[in-house]
Amino acid sequence: MTLSRGDTGLSGRHSLPSSTLEGEQTVACHNPSEVIPGRHLLLVEHQEDDAERLLAVLRRHGYTVDTVDTGHQALERYRSADMVILELDLPDLDGLKVCRTIRAESDIPIIVVTDRGTELDRVLGLQSGADDYIVKPCQLHETLARIDAVLRRTRSPEQRSSNIFRGPLQLEAASREVLLDGTAVRLTRKEFDLLHILASEPGKVFSRQELMKQVWGGSWSRRTLDTHVSSIRRKLGPGEWIITVRGVGFQFATT
Repeated sequence: MTLSRGDTGLSGRHSLPSSTLEGEQTVACHNPSEVIPGRHLLLVEHQEDDAERLLAVLRRHGYTVDTVDTGHQALERYRSADMVILELDLPDLDGLKVCRTIRAESDIPIIVVTDRGTELDRVLGLQSGADDYIVKPCQLHETLARIDAVLRRTRSPEQRSSNIFRGPLQLEAASREVLLDGTAVRLTRKEFDLLHILASEPGKVFSRQELMKQVWGGSWSRRTLDTHVSSIRRKLGPGEWIITVRGVGFQFATT
């Protein structure tokens, strides 16, 4: 069975096969039109087979899923979702541009699921604002686990529990805004999380492993962490806010 397409692409409201994939447990399906808080996903995928395969599994696991197959549609509809699952190779816009545009306007979690699998591709995806990056062909159980993990992390109360004031630097937890001398500094979601963790305990040395686990769930490389630290330093400008502790990790300056 294939999903039918209208003039605007996959609608996300089609019936799907009832059979499950090998090794997958069957769970009760909810009404696709019923939006469950915190479990409403926007799937941006123009490959029909890939969209159908992932859509069926997500719905069987209790997610409400809307689907679109162009970048312009994604930009029009992402605000109503709790997460965006984004293919980078879209027919109208490059997925990295879509990712950057969404991240500039919103803190909504974004998971890239794509054929682009080089290290540079991964770095560019993360720098564009993705919270996770999955290369096709991907195991559906792992994809589900990553979706659940990102949703848990982005809802984490520990990362939004308090505002932080460090001299001229201010981190507003609820709005996830950063102000430096009263001027807004635009950080990505991961950059904010990383800076918030470091600034919450000035002088404490955080190991690389500890930071990776808290911000990324421990699933990314040393280069990912270094790239984000460098980006934060560049955006904050002059001043030694984040100190590298050679062989260990990083700390936020005490003065």
